[in-house]
Amino acid sequence: MLAQKPWIVPIPGTRKLGRLEENLGAADVELTPEELRDLNDALSKIEISGDRYPLGSEFAKRTGNQWENNYFMQALI
Repeated sequence: MLAQKPWIVPIPGTRKLGRLEENLGAADVELTPEELRDLNDALSKIEISGDRYPLGSEFAKRTGNQWENNYFMQALI
């Protein structure tokens, strides 16, 4: 994700220190332009359907998890 937009920062969710350290290792991964292109090509073939919460629901309103407000998903488009 950092190769796409430098301001996108994944927030790993974990309860174990070992997993956090493992996740932090991803910051050292560097993809070549060809690898990034191949990854994006593969990802573009995946159909995304549904939302975390149904549109218009109270949970979606409280979390901003509605498609038009979902900046992460818009960044992938």
